Amino acid sequence: MNNQDLLKQYEYYKSLNLNINMARGKPSPEQLDLSLPMLDIVNSKTTCIDEDIDCRNYSALEGIPEAKKLFAEIMEIPVENTVVCGASSLNIMHNLLVKSMLVGLEGGVPFSKQEKLKWLCPVPGYDRHFAMTEYFGFEMINIPMDDNGPDMDMIEEYIKDPTVKGIWCVPKYSNPTGIIFSDEVIRRFAKLKPASKDFRIYWDNTYTSQLSFNGEEEPVLNIYDECLKNGTEDLVYIFASTSKMTFPGSGVSAVGFSLNNKKDYLDYLQYQTICFDKLNQLRHAEFLKDKPTIIKHMKKHAAILKPKFETVLNLFEEELKGIATFTKPTGGYFISLYVPGIAKEVVAKCKELGVTLTSAGSAYPYGKDPDNSHIRIAPTFVSLKELETATRVLCLVIKMLASK
Repeated sequence: MNNQDLLKQYEYYKSLNLNINMARGKPSPEQLDLSLPMLDIVNSKTTCIDEDIDCRNYSALEGIPEAKKLFAEIMEIPVENTVVCGASSLNIMHNLLVKSMLVGLEGGVPFSKQEKLKWLCPVPGYDRHFAMTEYFGFEMINIPMDDNGPDMDMIEEYIKDPTVKGIWCVPKYSNPTGIIFSDEVIRRFAKLKPASKDFRIYWDNTYTSQLSFNGEEEPVLNIYDECLKNGTEDLVYIFASTSKMTFPGSGVSAVGFSLNNKKDYLDYLQYQTICFDKLNQLRHAEFLKDKPTIIKHMKKHAAILKPKFETVLNLFEEELKGIATFTKPTGGYFISLYVPGIAKEVVAKCKELGVTLTSAGSAYPYGKDPDNSHIRIAPTFVSLKELETATRVLCLVIKMLASK
């Protein structure tokens, strides 16, 4: 296709006055509908008192037993190591960072009183993670990723520096590449011996219960079990939530700890709240019940997601051979697209045509992609028809800019 044909297509799409927003990886309305029956579970006739806990009243800072049991199964850790919180696992991560800054970990020196702070950031990665550590003033260090996970040689070298305090990780269907950390990478994480005693792995396993697009389980090696084998269980915080299972803004989140870390966190948390929303915890525990029920539920999600990812990947294969490269995830919410040297221009040009994408560079600390290459594609929220149109616009823009 010559430049004149590309310009004709550009003018055609411009005339459509499109308004398609693919900036965030949100569940679609069809996915949210799958959980509507949950809203009927807790009502005025529901028994809300169990094991001496009245879900309508104060109590149970760690969460109700049913919710603790459910999340222990999801995270594959003991029930006693589990704390169930409110709607957002990001909020737990933020709270743990605030605790580290203000009062330190297990009686250690607060981060705010230490001269220099560094944080390891596998890239491309989750923009909200990076925004958090940037907000608290950490110097963020890029750690390249491949199909197995982050570069462990680099990580093992960097943690010899006592100013390095942590690392972000999304081990399953990593945001935004969709990769799954290999067993070997996870074993090496569990064997880390950082110079700083208050170094922590923030293991954001938000997609732990999501199935592949074919409705199959793709298990990830249990990092807590591996840490136990190496005596490093204090090294990791494990996060999970129902955000990609039920309602993102009204779900339930949890964190898994060593018992030392759990006590340390609860000693801080008790001054912040008496308890979280136990009625919502009850609603979710009754709806999701156990792992077999979750698998059945998540197969419905996978059936909605599969054609959307196939649409994008098939068009990329047809239109962008030799021009761009992209990941081919088997699950998750994102595709990583690489257009070396022109990512910002592609996103801006798509915006002119009414297609909003995630800002180029957002998957890197400080929003700075050194190669101006990466674009995060989020196919989940929009309809199939809109998705096909948006992807054709994207491919057209890439071909136009690449031909210059």
